[in-house]
Amino acid sequence: MSTTHMTTAQALVKFLDSQYISFDGAETKFVEGVFTIFGHGIAIGLGQALDENPGELKVFQGRNEQGMCHVATAFAKQLNRRKIIACSSSVGPGAANMVVAAATATVNNIPLLVLPADTFATRQPDPVLQQLEKSESLSITTNDAFKPVCKYWDRIIRPEQLMTAMISAMRVLTDPADTGAVCIALSQDVEGESFDFPDYFFKKRVHKITRPIAVKEELEDLADVIAGAKNPLVIVGGGVKYSEAGETLENFCSEFVIPFGETQAGKSACKSSHPMCLGGIGVTGTSASNNIAEKADVIIAIGTRLGDFATGSKSQFKNPDVQFVAINNSRYHAFKMDSIKAVGDAKVTLEALAEILRAKKYRSAYLNEIAEEKSAWEIEMSRLANYKYDKDFEPNIKYFDPRTIPEYVKLMESTLTQTGAICAVRRTIKPDDIIITAGGSLPSDLQRIWTTDKVGGYHAEYGYSCMGYEVAAALGVKLADPQNEVYAFVGDASFQMLHSEIMTAMQEQVKINILVFDNCGFGCINNLQMTNGVGSLATEFRYRDSDGGLTGNLIPVDYAQVAKGYGLKTYTARSAEELTAALKDAKQQVTSTLIDLKVLPKTMTDGYNTWWNIGIATTSSKPDVIKACKSVMENRKNARAY
Repeated sequence: MSTTHMTTAQALVKFLDSQYISFDGAETKFVEGVFTIFGHGIAIGLGQALDENPGELKVFQGRNEQGMCHVATAFAKQLNRRKIIACSSSVGPGAANMVVAAATATVNNIPLLVLPADTFATRQPDPVLQQLEKSESLSITTNDAFKPVCKYWDRIIRPEQLMTAMISAMRVLTDPADTGAVCIALSQDVEGESFDFPDYFFKKRVHKITRPIAVKEELEDLADVIAGAKNPLVIVGGGVKYSEAGETLENFCSEFVIPFGETQAGKSACKSSHPMCLGGIGVTGTSASNNIAEKADVIIAIGTRLGDFATGSKSQFKNPDVQFVAINNSRYHAFKMDSIKAVGDAKVTLEALAEILRAKKYRSAYLNEIAEEKSAWEIEMSRLANYKYDKDFEPNIKYFDPRTIPEYVKLMESTLTQTGAICAVRRTIKPDDIIITAGGSLPSDLQRIWTTDKVGGYHAEYGYSCMGYEVAAALGVKLADPQNEVYAFVGDASFQMLHSEIMTAMQEQVKINILVFDNCGFGCINNLQMTNGVGSLATEFRYRDSDGGLTGNLIPVDYAQVAKGYGLKTYTARSAEELTAALKDAKQQVTSTLIDLKVLPKTMTDGYNTWWNIGIATTSSKPDVIKACKSVMENRKNARAY
């Protein structure tokens, strides 16, 4: 047997450099490179291997371990999970920083390979710098925190273990049905240990992503249910996008006259302009989607995990006879909502289902309902686009601190509403430009009112609703799609949480555009508090007052100045006109840009015939809390139990 004598870290690098993906006959390299922040646990182990012979792997320098993992996650997501960037960190806080990002990737079914350093396998120098010591077990380290948030976890305490560990890692990373974060913890001393690795471990491996079709019996079960439907509705999930099944689904819906609503992950899998597209569905959905969903007799869930936002906490579908059918690569997700399932790839399973429905001469019973709902939503879109502050201005949200808006107008000298700003951006940037969003109120607005016909033109992380994803994700998306402009829509609170990878974008000399929506606080959660009778408690950015509470004056922040320090071209916009001018000038720039949008609080979208189940106080002395609790309890009665 031919072998090569090398360290564990050198073997890892050589293995990663030999992995390929094949999808629909197209072969591509799977691992683009390694993102790293070198600490003592990784710098002279894995770092030495990357320095001596990285092969074709690129080395990227991160600024924050969570941030660099978000870059890698967005990169993989934008490339439909066909390529990854591995992420390495030192032991201790560096590793712990990656846990949030690993959870984000796993919840969204995005492949992310994390390679944190670990403590010494020999335990001879224990406790080493940054070591977490647990008195009940010396085998526990910081990296055990990855176990619940990863789809595969392993720790390398002998060089020989690397081989089976990495083959298992590739199994998970390339599995469309069960991918997510993978953690391979590298004991510091073992990184540098040498072993005679068999050369066949380093052979070129081509991992074929296949299109399994649902079995005949399952297809027939689905067809029988759909054939009896008068008013079916398709829910488009992220699986449609990753299967590249958007056109197939559009043709399916056109042929059988079935409208479709989109989840956050599924948005931009299909064209917004398609006659059957009703836009977002559920808690952050359009009136068109939600009104049709309320009366639908069959829900066809395709490639979605049916989270509470997509289903209105299981209350969106009010037809007492509604049935659910599901097409999903994951058997686990296919079983949700008591669905009649077809386990398989979205594209080929839809094509096979269409053949059966065609033979049955099926057509839904919709007449003018779809067009009428779309027309009504267009009128609402026009209202939101022109939603301006004037003497008759009233916020969308019923409960609010009456000081906030006048105070903000005076402080920021702004007349810019959030929905008006979003619509101004849509009018100004190119149709094929890509936008990124994550936690807060922006995903709610964007799922409702953003339109794009570009596949992958809408990039949202909302499965984990991870604030701080946006700026890093903009870099990841730009690395994946360098030909198009990329815009990160980020709230001021989320920007404060994590914007470290601005420096990495500058280092890589790639252009990203950051739109900071500054409403002086956590606006989305402030709405949630106040619409449920809770006061504005620690969700606005205010100075502490003389009584010790957080109810002083609002705190102004100049985000343009923050970005200017990194070398970005920056702008401040307080009106739609200023925003439009800034966007037009930003298009001409070759460096990254940031626009500081001073948007009025309480000017986001709200409602549209849906409901979200929340935990609420069932005992209170406040009438507004009691009223909100009563409403929640009534709505819970109308929601499905499982």
